Amino acid sequence: MNINSISPLKHPYLQIVGNIAKPPVTLHYIGALPERRVPSIAIVGTRKPSVYGREVTQQLAGELARKGVVIVSGLALGVDGIAHKAALDAGGMTLAILPCGLPKVYPATHRGLAEQIIKSGGALLSEYDPGTDTAWQSNFLARNRIVAGLADAVLITEASARSGTLNTAMHALEQGKEVFVVPGNITSPLSAGCNALLKQGATPVTCVEDILQVIAPDTISNQNRLALGSNDTETAIIQQLTAGIRDGEEIQRITGITANEMSIALTMLEISGTVKSLGANQWTLR
Repeated sequence: MNINSISPLKHPYLQIVGNIAKPPVTLHYIGALPERRVPSIAIVGTRKPSVYGREVTQQLAGELARKGVVIVSGLALGVDGIAHKAALDAGGMTLAILPCGLPKVYPATHRGLAEQIIKSGGALLSEYDPGTDTAWQSNFLARNRIVAGLADAVLITEASARSGTLNTAMHALEQGKEVFVVPGNITSPLSAGCNALLKQGATPVTCVEDILQVIAPDTISNQNRLALGSNDTETAIIQQLTAGIRDGEEIQRITGITANEMSIALTMLEISGTVKSLGANQWTLR
């Protein structure tokens, strides 16, 4: 794999990091970078997400990638890796910032994911000289300023009160960038960091449009944003899912749809990619 080296100030997409604290003189990368500045968001969070954290990360990262937003993250376990993978699955571009010199990949368990990022037209980046093997603890904190710096905004999908993710949020705020946060269960320690950021004025996110209207308003249609089914039954199901109701039996009770109609409609909505099953008759919009 060829390692390229470039001054960020000489590349249209990378120039934005010239405004961060201690801007890197050189960035090394493997793969391909966007040829021009395009909407980009850093998605970060806990290394051990709950089912909820995993789901919202997949959903938001995938929807953003499908809208042409570049997904930036740190290739770490948990939310980082989920965000990269969701972007790839959506056919979008994703960039990973590493805490060590290329071509080393950290963590090593994500080497396969790193190779997918490169093959799919994205890139791995590092400010450390090629061959720098060790990922020191200080490197992770330093890496966070570039993750935030390369993006137009930062999205935190799940984070505990002591999560290193909050360091990335701090860099974003210092850089004058929007910090988006997914609200979490008030009884979940994994959401304590997110809920604390919301108390401090971070922007809450409940749908992808909350983010797009800030970093990529041109991607939002002026028409009704609610997905519509091919018939009244499908549309009724979509409306309930949009309202946050996931249980199939509850949707049937509210809408009056028969079990047979429900089964057929959900099958067609799955085929069209509008909904996906969470198991145990629980459903969500893609």
